[in-house]
Amino acid sequence: MKNRKILITGGAGFIGSHTVRHFVTNYPGCKIVNLDKLTYAGNLENLTDIEGENNYSFIKGDINDKELLDQLFKNFRFDVIIHLAAESHVDRSISGPDEFVKTNILGTVSLLNTALRFWGKNFEGKLFYHISTDEVYGSLDNEGLFTESTPYDPRSPYSASKASSDHLVRAYRHTYGLPVVISNCSNNYGPNQFPEKLIPLAINNIKNNIPVPVYGKGENVRDWLFVTDHASAIDLICREGKPGETYNVGGGNEWRNIDLVKLLCRIMDKKLNRTPGESEKLISFVKDRAGHDLRYAIDFGKIKKELGWEPSVDFRKGLEITVDWYLNNNRWLDRVCSGEYRQYYNQQYSKR
Repeated sequence: MKNRKILITGGAGFIGSHTVRHFVTNYPGCKIVNLDKLTYAGNLENLTDIEGENNYSFIKGDINDKELLDQLFKNFRFDVIIHLAAESHVDRSISGPDEFVKTNILGTVSLLNTALRFWGKNFEGKLFYHISTDEVYGSLDNEGLFTESTPYDPRSPYSASKASSDHLVRAYRHTYGLPVVISNCSNNYGPNQFPEKLIPLAINNIKNNIPVPVYGKGENVRDWLFVTDHASAIDLICREGKPGETYNVGGGNEWRNIDLVKLLCRIMDKKLNRTPGESEKLISFVKDRAGHDLRYAIDFGKIKKELGWEPSVDFRKGLEITVDWYLNNNRWLDRVCSGEYRQYYNQQYSKR
């Protein structure tokens, strides 16, 4: 990874900011450019610790802005694109799918076209790395795991938009020879995650003694991956992944939502010196969302066998780290929970 010029899209978001930090810190000889639109979930406060590094630049902009992309490619002559920019919250995709089509599908095509135009047919040392989700595979019953060959069966506008972008990335490989890799990850958790997602939402609500909404009976199962483990997998795939291949990145941590929330309640009771069981009283079961997939679970055997990656952070330890971070960063949490997010939260949960 010496002297590479790397564009990371969506680098002010949750997974993106941890990925940017990983690359800026571990590859001082590389130039890392972070392109982010700074929508509600993009936050430059996620990157204050590395914003002054010589090998890092931030550009505010939209991946659908073709003139901006052209200018960036002319200025930096990127060797690698790590594409993380995406609308990613299922609930928002149900209430407003248009933005997901615009960003996740059209934005990906905009990047693909720009890379193809500037790289021409000289793909030596070039890579277009598209980060996707396990949700494109649909829903599992109580048995089985998603593999790289699992047929796509998206069930929400979000997962359908990501499935579409995956297909387009592969099409550019087959049609134009563009060097691409794709990875599909399980649910990420850790510091800096916007509190519309389950774990930070529960932490924030428990802290403030307000109801913790759990869809249905809380029986939906997710596989949880600590975000820094994901960043290390992205690094490895970027360096050693084979063009044209797909790699599933999972945490090997399946939890029912209700069991996870109860575990968080126990952790929070201890951290906040509450009576054991006190926080669990805040759990509030709400009407299940439309098309709620029952279970996701990733088989990460391919990336383990071929590239030597596996998750390193124990789940309970990761939760402790995550809870401590949110409790120690009240200013960050208060700022992102104001304004637009508060309106969205009230609309999403108050009538259920």
